[in-house]
Amino acid sequence: MNTPTFLPRDQRLAAPAVLATAALLLAGCSAGSTAADPAPTSQSPAAHIHAIAVGPASSEVLLATHDGLYDASKKQPVKISDTIDLMGFTATADPAVFYASGHPGAGSALPDPVGLIKSEDSGKTWNPVSRQGQSDFHALTSTKSGLVAFDGTLQTSADGVNWTPSPSSFAPAALAGSPASTVVLATTEQGLQRSTDGGKTWQPNPGAPIMQYAAFATAKDKATTEAVGVAPDGTVYASADAGLSWVQTGQISGQVQAVTAVEGETGKPRIWAATSTGVQVSKDGGTTFSPADSS
Repeated sequence: MNTPTFLPRDQRLAAPAVLATAALLLAGCSAGSTAADPAPTSQSPAAHIHAIAVGPASSEVLLATHDGLYDASKKQPVKISDTIDLMGFTATADPAVFYASGHPGAGSALPDPVGLIKSEDSGKTWNPVSRQGQSDFHALTSTKSGLVAFDGTLQTSADGVNWTPSPSSFAPAALAGSPASTVVLATTEQGLQRSTDGGKTWQPNPGAPIMQYAAFATAKDKATTEAVGVAPDGTVYASADAGLSWVQTGQISGQVQAVTAVEGETGKPRIWAATSTGVQVSKDGGTTFSPADSS
């Protein structure tokens, strides 16, 4: 059997269309962008997608890209932040609060790398929190007990300011947590890792499929045990027990770049995937997918 190959974050294919009008250009992690566009603006995202987030109580679809944060809820995506290469991005229990990491755009006062930054106005403006000039967190997630992040070292923080390195040495492709739970999933080329204490300690799950992306199905004001995962070839898996066991549900076409999920009907979370053919959504737990702008 051939071992699935993960496409490194900086070499993932750029999506030619985020929505009907959103052409994406191939761009990698760099020290900054060539322009600092004012926000908000109505335009196409100009780089590949690092993360996607959807509010459990709304239809707002946010894309964290090399060029900044976009609201892709409508057919015409709207850039809502200044230009920041958002390599890492995570939502929190507060719908107006996000954390991110990456590189500043031209003219930004933020250092390079930006370390951990925080927005308290739904992603419009960002302020430094910690590790400025030190960390570029390529994987970042929030949990009930704080943050889990990877900048070459897996680390946890209860407050976003003080960080504790994890004794685990694996390199996650993606981290999946929930603001209402202390369970965290980490996808790696060697297999799925799982933590029940907010990322402090980890155990491998040899029975899980090899997946490049994972997400918990977030729900308003409560924890859920539903999780989804996507293999390097686009195969979709679902878990009803917080990542302990998995079943195959369907297939996503195109090169997947980011995945998120929201609780839907029992056992069938709604899944959004940013891919090389655009943003796709599944309303049946990953069995079928359709373009998000037609759903």
